Amino acid sequence: MAESIGDLIMQYFKKHAGEDLQHGPVVDWVEEQYLKIYNKKPRDVWRQIRKFHQDGILIKVKKGVYRYDPDYVNEVELFDFPSDVKEKIFKRDGYKCVVCGRGRKDGVEICADHIKPKDKGGDNSVDNGQTLCTKHNLIKKNYSQTEAGKRYFIKLYNRAKAIGDKKMINFCKCIFDCYDFHEINGHIQRPNRKDK
Repeated sequence: MAESIGDLIMQYFKKHAGEDLQHGPVVDWVEEQYLKIYNKKPRDVWRQIRKFHQDGILIKVKKGVYRYDPDYVNEVELFDFPSDVKEKIFKRDGYKCVVCGRGRKDGVEICADHIKPKDKGGDNSVDNGQTLCTKHNLIKKNYSQTEAGKRYFIKLYNRAKAIGDKKMINFCKCIFDCYDFHEINGHIQRPNRKDK
């Protein structure tokens, strides 16, 4: 059975349950095992460790140090897709992040993400799921989807401006105009306010 980066991380932590583990040796072990299985180095192992902490599976002892305690009771209710629903979401999305297009074939850990969160009425249906890499899942957790989108287009705009890509510059301006028209995320300053 194929093992994901997350599976390997949890194998290591479960073997060392109750121990305070620096993330460096965990990452090294996971990379070594992943290389044996897939003949390539995995990406973003440390992000998955951090995600397990955010999900309440690992305890953060201090910066870069985590512990797995099987008796730890998490106060956060875990709301996760059942494994069969996750698989349907991954299959539909081609086992790739819907934002960046990277996935397991690139050595990138993927997650089944709720498009509409539970606290806003979302459910565990396939239609409410999307595939994200751990990086974009983390971005989404830190910002709303519209905020993450605007920040992405700001980066894209700045890159296009640096290389003089007029077509992409104009495209991004249209997107910013749309944000302005609908009064969405006005607290995030658009980069081309003067040359609008």
